[in-house]
Amino acid sequence: MTATTTRAATAPGEPEPTTGRRGDRSLRSGFGLLGPRHGRHSVTVEQLASLALPIGDDGVVIGVDAEGRPAVLGLNRPTPYDVVLIGGLWTAQVLALRAAATGARVAVETGRPQAWVQMVHAMGGGQNGLAVYEVGRVPPQGASAGTPVLVVRDCGMRPPRGRVASGPWQAVLTLLPYLSPVAPRLLRQARLVGVQRISPDEATELGRALTLPGTDVEALPTLSDGLTLWCADRDRQYVMTQPTDAEIGLLGTPRRMD
Repeated sequence: MTATTTRAATAPGEPEPTTGRRGDRSLRSGFGLLGPRHGRHSVTVEQLASLALPIGDDGVVIGVDAEGRPAVLGLNRPTPYDVVLIGGLWTAQVLALRAAATGARVAVETGRPQAWVQMVHAMGGGQNGLAVYEVGRVPPQGASAGTPVLVVRDCGMRPPRGRVASGPWQAVLTLLPYLSPVAPRLLRQARLVGVQRISPDEATELGRALTLPGTDVEALPTLSDGLTLWCADRDRQYVMTQPTDAEIGLLGTPRRMD
């Protein structure tokens, strides 16, 4: 048994197509030369289940999962999106580079601009999608569907409340080197939390805040450089960020400490 295509229905008021030589002449006169005739494509009923297209989320490839498949983070959204990364500067910078490569503008709010200056120079002095601002000095970014924005807040252990918040087409990534007194507030408002290697005490505290299972709490102090546990609601995924040659040349190899 085969599945084949059928003749498309005509629109109301549209004449039925004719067959035979007279119909062929009318087709030629009205629509030019006929194209080549190909045999019909058919598959068996048993083969239909194998016809599928790989469809994934648009966004930034942040690494690979445990099965080696690309892990994609959709930062450009029509709704506010807050991300907290408890980890190293290296990972935040890779995410910023890759977000800029997808066409987003990246605004970095930081108390250590010298750590970002090399990236700014590499991307054309701030004219090609990445700009660095002092803490509390980020101007309105004018984000839109055509020009999405990622704001990276690299403001230390106690980042102040930002002047520029997340909004439509403007995501905010807050980098925390470790847990701090402001972490609970940031975690509550975050849609996504990334956790890299932390101490056993921090893992226990974070496990309570994110309701992590005991296996993840035990694993967090042992994570290798470049490995991040991403948590969204009840979904959790370990992702290894693998740098490209260009990223290694600019930022070095993966590291948790700066």
